Parts: sequence; C-alpha cells; structure tokens
Amino acid sequence: MTLVINEVESALVNNEITQKMYINGEWVLSEGNKSREIINPANGKIIGTVTEGSAEDAKKAIEAARKAFYENGWMNSKARDRAELLLKISNKLEERKEEFAYLDTLNNGKTLRESLGDVEDAVNQLRYYAGLATKPHGQTYDVPDDIQAMVVREAIGVVGIIVPWNYPLVMANQKIAAALAAGCTVVVKPAQQTPLSVIRLFELIDEVGLPPGVANLVLGPGRTVGSELVSNPDVDKISFTGGTDTGIRLMKSAADTVKKISLELGGKSPNIVFADADFETAVDYALFAIFANQGQVCSAGSRLLLEESLYEKFVPELVKRAKMIKVGPGWVDGIEMGPLVSEDHMNTVLDYIEIGKDEGATLLCGGDRIVEGEFGKGYFVEPTIFGDTTPNMRIVQEEIFGPVLAIQTFKTEEEAIELANGTAFGLAGAVFSTDGAKAQRVIRQLRAGITWINTYHPTFNEAPWGGYKQSGIGRDLGTYGFEEYLETKQININLKVEPSGFFEGNKNN
Repeated sequence: MTLVINEVESALVNNEITQKMYINGEWVLSEGNKSREIINPANGKIIGTVTEGSAEDAKKAIEAARKAFYENGWMNSKARDRAELLLKISNKLEERKEEFAYLDTLNNGKTLRESLGDVEDAVNQLRYYAGLATKPHGQTYDVPDDIQAMVVREAIGVVGIIVPWNYPLVMANQKIAAALAAGCTVVVKPAQQTPLSVIRLFELIDEVGLPPGVANLVLGPGRTVGSELVSNPDVDKISFTGGTDTGIRLMKSAADTVKKISLELGGKSPNIVFADADFETAVDYALFAIFANQGQVCSAGSRLLLEESLYEKFVPELVKRAKMIKVGPGWVDGIEMGPLVSEDHMNTVLDYIEIGKDEGATLLCGGDRIVEGEFGKGYFVEPTIFGDTTPNMRIVQEEIFGPVLAIQTFKTEEEAIELANGTAFGLAGAVFSTDGAKAQRVIRQLRAGITWINTYHPTFNEAPWGGYKQSGIGRDLGTYGFEEYLETKQININLKVEPSGFFEGNKNN
C-alpha cells in the first residue's frame, strides 16, 4: 500500500494544476480565478490547490440545477434510472476505495482504517438509496365520500448541500445519494479544508453520465458560497451538517424564503457508566467514544458520567490506557489517532484545555500539543482527560470537537439523567450497565436522538441520524433521511362526476 500512497501524493502535490469545480456537467475554474492551497495536517505540507468559488459561481450552479430539474426532465426521471446511476457510482467508488481512503487521510488527518471504513460506508449508502428509490412510498385513504384520496411523494427540487470537514466523503455522499434517489438536483459545498475526496466523487459522477446540472460542486467559503445557497430563492432545501452557531445563522437566513432545512449540528454527548457495567467493555468504549477521529465527531462521548463508587477503579485505568494511544500520521501502520484537521482548529482545542485548567478542573493526562521531531510540523494534540469538573464549566457545556474528555460523577439514576440532559445539546448518549431494565429506563429519559446501550458510535445507513434540542432538525440516513428530500402531495379523484349543487341559482331548470 506504500506504492498507492506515493502515487496519490505525487498526483496531488502538483500546484501547477488547480483542481476545478463541477457545474452543469463541466469542470470549471471560479469566476474570480481565485485558488486555495490544501494542507496535510500531519506535516503541514501542501498537497494540492483547488479553485475557490464565489457567490456568482454558486448562482450558476443553482441555475443549472434548477434547469435540470424543471426544464430538462430530471423531476420526471424514472426511479429505476436513478437507481442504476447510483449503483454505477457505488461500483466505481468500490473499485477505487484505497485511493479515496488515502485522500481523506491525507486531507483530514484521520487514520487509514477509519478512512477505509468511511469509504465502505459511502459505497453502501449509494446502494441502499438505489434500492430505496424504487420502493413504494405513497398512500391511499378510505374517505367518507365518493372520492379516491391518495398521497404521492415528489422530489423537493433543488437542494443545497453543505458538509463539514470531519467526514468529508461520507457526509457529502449520504446526502447526495438520498437527494438523487428522491429525484432532486443538488449543489454541493464541501468544507474549505477538505474538498479532495468530494472532488474525486464528482469525477465518478461525471464518468457515469449523470445529466448536466443534476449534480453540481462549488468550492469556496461558507460566507459567500454557503450564504448564496441558503438565501437564494431558487434553492428549495438546505441540508447542512456542522456547528450549532453556523446552523442557527443558516436557519435564520433560510426563513427569509421559507426554505426547508435540515440541520445536523453539534453535541456534548454523555457516556453514562454505572458501577455494575462490564469493566473492560466500559473502559474500552469510553476511550473510543472520545478519541476516535481525534474527538472530531459530533456525537463524541465527550462527557463521561461515572457512578461515584466506580471512580477510584475506573479513572486510573482509563488514564493509563489513554496515555498508551499511538498518535501519528494516519497512514502509518498501527497509528490509532491522527492530527487535528488544521492549525486553527488545533489552537481552538488547546485554548479549551487552558480554559479547563483556569476553571479549576484537574488535568489527569495530556493537555499539550505534541511537538517532538516530525510531530512539530503537524497539528497533534495529546489525548486529554479532565477530572473534578462541575456542570457549569465551559469544558462541560461547550463542544470542543477534539480529544478532550470531561469526567462527571453521580450517585443515583436520577442524578445521572439530570447531568446527562444538562446541556443545550441532544445529539447522542450511551449507558453502560449489566442491568438491562436500568439501562432501558435511563436511555428512555435521555433527550437525545441517537443512543446506545453497552456500546458507542455504531452508525448504520438503515437507521436515522439526528438530534434533539440545539443538535439539529430533521434526520440523515435511513428512510427518514430519504423523506427529507420529498414533498407530500394530496390528490383527490371524484368518482361520481356530476355538479356539486352547492349554488342553488346555478341549477338547470
């Protein structure tokens, strides 16, 4: 696989070639002819240059998407034809899965095994929605009249898709697959830091012969490209995954055109461990919950809620194992945690660590940037654990989005539930206990959209993903994610065709 990574790097590190956007079936440079360098977060090296779009580029893409939907027939396309296109993309993606995995590892920093898992998920997402496209999703009603009443589901229209940098390929892919399966056209804006695998995905879309304008890719900043997608009246829906503050701004902007919007936002998810939990399993998942993908996961178990009687046994073992996590470049065999995505984000995480210290939390391990040798060129932060926290601390209340765990303790079920629900977020949560009834009781009281018992993080394309409270609106994945891209139309057919007789003066004599 070393040969593969050398080939990928050599293909990318060529700044004489600026990677383009995809609008109306063509690869184009931005209107303003601007570009952006893409950085490998493991070593700070430039691994590519991409064109940087503007609001004008977004407008062109929206126009192309709208024309493809309304004038060129995509709104009346056959579900079977859409399914076949998605299957073709999935087959091509599977054939090139190692290339895509290396791209995300080089561009995002995550370990290669995580990137490979993302690509496999993306392949299966395309196949899942290809299958769902042709399945029945209408209804008929027995109404008290000579009327045949029915409901049909129709594509919403033009969808603006805005995706984050923590799962560059899989987040874009799951939204594109569902929207195209539903019969929508799309304009996709990846994160500025991590566009490379999404550009490659659009190469596959181009290869399979998707009609011009059905799928469009616009690169650029959220303040211009993203804002245009949200404010433009010709966009019928926005599907966004990202931070809560940004989601709030987008929702306000979308209100001006009463645009449909789905938001998968931040989290500060509780991982509740009772004293009767299987010890080895609970310790293992406590580490995985927060340190997978360097803690850059919206559903990360960033708050560990421990039953007080377990603290003295659990925490030393947790800290010992956290110190053993192998940190380094994600493409190196045996590495378990890579760098953070960018220097700016690394500094944000380090600032939060200082905030935790200033607030009086006890730093149990980590807390520093790793700078020895080659590490100093990348954006590596040690796995970090805080104890002696209180509910009002910022490191307990705010999403850090990095490898930083805050431990809280409780004595009773009721206290555990109160602490678990004690933030503005409600994305995910877990309970570890060998008492099945207790685990169920507690899970049912968590105000969160994704929950687990005696595990953490498993995600399935078949099941809905989304949160309560300030963690978002709507759902991705599963049939729920598919329905986000469909309108509901009621049709009533008169089975007894004759005048209504409502107006007496209009009756024939």
